[in-house]
Amino acid sequence: MKKLTEIRWHGRGGQGVKTACEFVAAVAINEGKFSQGFPDYGPERSGAPMRGFTRISSNLIREHCAVYHPDLVLVLDESLIGPEDVCEGLTDAGSLIINTKRPAAEFKKSCKGTVWTIDATGIALNEIGRPIPNMPMVGALIRVTGLLNLESLLEDVRRDFSKKFDQKTVEGNIRAIRKAYDEVKKNGS
Repeated sequence: MKKLTEIRWHGRGGQGVKTACEFVAAVAINEGKFSQGFPDYGPERSGAPMRGFTRISSNLIREHCAVYHPDLVLVLDESLIGPEDVCEGLTDAGSLIINTKRPAAEFKKSCKGTVWTIDATGIALNEIGRPIPNMPMVGALIRVTGLLNLESLLEDVRRDFSKKFDQKTVEGNIRAIRKAYDEVKKNGS
């Protein structure tokens, strides 16, 4: 792993951006890495655009600000592409993961870097019964980056989510993560 990986999340209130950016950071810490995860949003209302930030490093993280030059951007709502410059600052070697049914090739002109797509909302509806794409996006993130161990992440889901949700919801999230991990597609493949 390189010294510091910076991730920026784009979504809407109610899609689980806050939960995902903080959860990924917590999993990284549980794996012995340095990490931070925090949201950034304006008026707290469902459907409002919001961002989240996650940093993961093998060294102490000294920055405590928004992520301006991400290595990876996750877009939980494709309608944000255009009205917001979701790719702003993305490195040439970076990756963009979009929650969409459309092929990655359709987004290649929108952003530099490698484009990945996953129908995270569809997976969430099938596995959890609710259109909250955050955990399928986490599964895609793990597959694309290899930053975290899939099995340790799933153990953390079982442990942490069992405190808030019933067993059916926990198992649905685990299935959703695995399915997205298996189904994320690169540049129209």
